Amino acid sequence: MKRRSFMRHSLTTASAAVAFNGALASPASSAASLVAPEKPFNLKFAPHDGTFSNHAKTFLDQIQFMYDHGFRAIEDNGMLKRPKEEQEKIASLLAKLGMTLGVFVVDGGDNWKVSLTTGKQEFKDVFVKTCKESVELAKRVNAKWMTVVPGYFDRTLPMGIQTANVVDALRRGAEIFEPNNLVMVLEPLSDNPDLFMRFSSQTYALCKAVNSPSCKILFDIYHMQRNEGNLIANIDKCYDEIAYFQIGDNPGRKEPTSGEINYKNIFKHVHEKGYRGVWGMEHGNAKPGQEGELALIKAYRDSDIA
Repeated sequence: MKRRSFMRHSLTTASAAVAFNGALASPASSAASLVAPEKPFNLKFAPHDGTFSNHAKTFLDQIQFMYDHGFRAIEDNGMLKRPKEEQEKIASLLAKLGMTLGVFVVDGGDNWKVSLTTGKQEFKDVFVKTCKESVELAKRVNAKWMTVVPGYFDRTLPMGIQTANVVDALRRGAEIFEPNNLVMVLEPLSDNPDLFMRFSSQTYALCKAVNSPSCKILFDIYHMQRNEGNLIANIDKCYDEIAYFQIGDNPGRKEPTSGEINYKNIFKHVHEKGYRGVWGMEHGNAKPGQEGELALIKAYRDSDIA
């Protein structure tokens, strides 16, 4: 073999060995994760722990996989319940990669049963305590937004009294978050008809009543499609109080292009309004396995703004 050919062959073999050994060393490795990093998405889409669990088992390895495939944000609803050491590792990796942490949930236990509608002091105390804990966590992990759900209807109280009780509690939360430049985002939901907060107009009214930059709307497009529809018009009506968006197609709560919602139009419309924040991918995968996870990435590529 000629020397030049021998050297080229040796270098190729060495490179392959390094790639192979790297694959063995990292549980995140797969055929997909060994390719060159993909171009970042134009919008700040944020997957969750588990979105890519067939390509990487640990959340840290999933975050690296997300980054390699163009995502520049994540969400972690359960961050408040993770051990401090794990929180710090996640924060460190996000900082290293230059990724944004989206919402985590302000959850004082069984979040929906600690209902702020009742006006009970014990529930308000739990909420205030958890808000204070959330401030400490936000500092630790460099977070800005926290999801808040007021809980269930209290059918023994008039609607106006329940609304006043919720506003009173949220003002207490805003007093805690505002000095720290943090934002609790109120999420109207469609999971259960007994939940107090279900519509964007109702949530808008609550934010106006609290009157704080630390109390805004989380507009979850999946939930609002189920509860009220007319998505773009309702986004426009509430836009000055919206601080955060989440994604999920309907029916099924899977990725864009799997259902009836025209996400390409919604992404374009909201981007043109000036929104540059996180789009939380709070949904499942339409197809199973690694194939389904790669199909999800393609769906976001197809729906991203130009």
